[in-house]
Amino acid sequence: MQRRKLLAGMAALGAAGLVGCGSNCDEGVSIDREQVFNWKMVTAWPKSFPGLGTGANELAQLIEQMSGGRIKISVYGAGELVGPFEVFDAVSQGQAELGHATAYYWKGKLPSADFFTVVPMGLTAEEMNSWLYQGGGMALWEEAYKPFGLIPNAAGNTGTQMGGWFNREINSLADLRGLKIRMPGLGAEVYQKVGAVSINLPGNELFQAMQTGLIDAVEFVGPYNDLAFGFHRVAKYYYTPGWQEPGSALECMINQKAFNQLTPDLQSIVRNTMKVANLSMLAEYTARNQQALNTLINQHGVQLRHFPKDVLLELKKASAEVVEAAAARDPLAAKVWASQKAFRDQVAPWTATSLKAFLDLRSL
Repeated sequence: MQRRKLLAGMAALGAAGLVGCGSNCDEGVSIDREQVFNWKMVTAWPKSFPGLGTGANELAQLIEQMSGGRIKISVYGAGELVGPFEVFDAVSQGQAELGHATAYYWKGKLPSADFFTVVPMGLTAEEMNSWLYQGGGMALWEEAYKPFGLIPNAAGNTGTQMGGWFNREINSLADLRGLKIRMPGLGAEVYQKVGAVSINLPGNELFQAMQTGLIDAVEFVGPYNDLAFGFHRVAKYYYTPGWQEPGSALECMINQKAFNQLTPDLQSIVRNTMKVANLSMLAEYTARNQQALNTLINQHGVQLRHFPKDVLLELKKASAEVVEAAAARDPLAAKVWASQKAFRDQVAPWTATSLKAFLDLRSL
C-alpha cells in the first residue's frame, strides 16, 4: 500500500511537469514531448541476481511505467555489454545512459568514491540515507561525478552486511595474517593493515575463486545473496558482524548529456524513481536476509560465528586510521569525509538513545 501511494504521488508529479527545457538542458536543444527515449542500463551485477540485479531490472521497469512508456530501458548484466568494473566509464563515455553499481568500485579513478558507498565502522543504512538526503551528501556526490559527465543517485542499500565466509576459524588477529580475502572498498585496506591480503573480484568470479583456493575468505553482501552464490559449498564458517559495511549504498548514475535531452517531467520521474528503488531494496534485504540465514544454518549446516571482541577492537582501530589516511589523499575526499564524519557525530547519539536502546531491550 505504501509503495502504491509513493508511485501515485510520483505519477502526479510527472503529470504536473513543466513545459519546455529545464535548467540542465543544452542551449538551442529542441525537445519533443512525445519523443520516446531508448536507453541502455549497464550493471555490475549478474543478470537478474537477487536484490542487486533484480533491483536494477525493477528500476528500469518503474521508469518506463512512470514515464508512460516515454523512456524504455534495456538492462545489461555484468559482462553482457561491459565488464562489472567498466560501468562507470561506459556511462561517462555515453555507451549507456544508466549504470547500476556501487561507488567504491571506482576508487582507482575517484578517491572520494569509497565514501559514497560505505565507511568501515561508519553509518548505518538509515544514517547513510539521512546524510545523502538531509546532510549534504548528495550535493557532494554530484560534485564528485560532475567532471565525468555523470549524475549520481542513491538507488539501493543492502543494510548491514555480514563479515564474510572463511575456510578457517578466526580466533585471534594472528588468524587474519596472510589470509587471502575478497573484499572491496576501505574494508580491504583495513584487512591489509592487519596483515591479510585483499583481492577485489567481481561477484560472478567469487565461487570459483574460493573453490580453487585463489582466496581463503570472501565477503560479498549477506545471506540473501550469499545463498544464491552458493558460498556454503566452499566455506563453512560465516562471520558476523559486518564491521566493514554497516549500510552499503548502491547507485544508479545517469549520463548528463542524455539526462539533458529529457523534458523536466521525465527528469523528475527518473530522479524520483531512484529514491523509490533506494527504499525498496533496503526493505527487500531486511525481509529476506533472515530467511536465507535460516536456510544456510538449518539446511546446509553453516556455522555462524562472531568475530572475537579483541579482533573487532583491532579492526576498529585500523579502520579509523585507514579512513583518515584515505581522506588525506585527496582534497575532495577530505571534504566528503569531513561532512560525513560531522554528520555521524551529530546523529550517533540519537541512534544510541533511540534505536540501540530499544534493540537492547527487545533482545532481553
